Amino acid sequence: MSAGTIRVAAIQATSVILDAEATVAKGVNLLKEASQQGVKLAVLPELFIPLYPSSIWAYNAGRFDGFDDFWARLWNNSVDVPGPLIDRFISTCAEHDIYCMLGVNERESSRPGSLYNTMVLLGPEGLLLKHRKLMPTLHERLFHGIGNGQDLTVADTPLGKVGGLICWENRMPLARYALYEQGVQIWAAPTADDSKGWLSTMAHIAIESGAYVVSVPQYIPRCAFPDDFPVQLPDSDEALGRGGAAIFEPVNGRAIAGPLYDQEGIVTADIDLGRSLAAKRYFDVVGHYSREDVLRPPA
Repeated sequence: MSAGTIRVAAIQATSVILDAEATVAKGVNLLKEASQQGVKLAVLPELFIPLYPSSIWAYNAGRFDGFDDFWARLWNNSVDVPGPLIDRFISTCAEHDIYCMLGVNERESSRPGSLYNTMVLLGPEGLLLKHRKLMPTLHERLFHGIGNGQDLTVADTPLGKVGGLICWENRMPLARYALYEQGVQIWAAPTADDSKGWLSTMAHIAIESGAYVVSVPQYIPRCAFPDDFPVQLPDSDEALGRGGAAIFEPVNGRAIAGPLYDQEGIVTADIDLGRSLAAKRYFDVVGHYSREDVLRPPA
């Protein structure tokens, strides 16, 4: 296992809405800033490029009319994986010796059509992991296809074994277990959930997995939307996402950094994977505490 202390970050950032190029430029600058703070692994929000379709305004997409302009702009500003926008992050990772878990709207330009809620792990070596969300939540199904589950993988990096799930996938016990079996040590959880219940879920996963958990939603103020945004927004000036970035340790599920609300920011913590090993002395969910022999039928 990886040894020593490393610094990780939850980068709570607002997308440059429906502008992939500008959002990538912002994300790259944030990675550089995090690197200057000694960060070796940074997690950016769910669907950071170019926008998370919030239920506050996106629920009307169930109609056959009224969302064509939005859909076209969303698709045109989404990301091919691999592709040139991903390459810009990889170049930044190589230049600054940093790893990044990034949430994107993924498209396939070779076959224009569906979009996917995807997270990618990038590092100096290139694209290390790509995972499509298994089941979009409620209104998200109006925008994203479902993942096929073949990409529930953990990447073995010089920092340790890195994996994770997207938003409410983290509520799926069998998906979590698939990553636990691979020995995940640092768990990334990009999300759109800014509730207190979400923080409880993150604390539980830290204890259950014996991994450090880096959770990061977006902070989305009303003023971030451009004047020509093609969908009607609520009249209220309240934020459409308060954030709540936080980092949790594996022994007691305690938040060791954050939560950060109502602003953009970089939340950092120094983590020691030796604490992950200590946690598994008490409770190893896929080892001495698994009892798969009574929970699975014989082959």
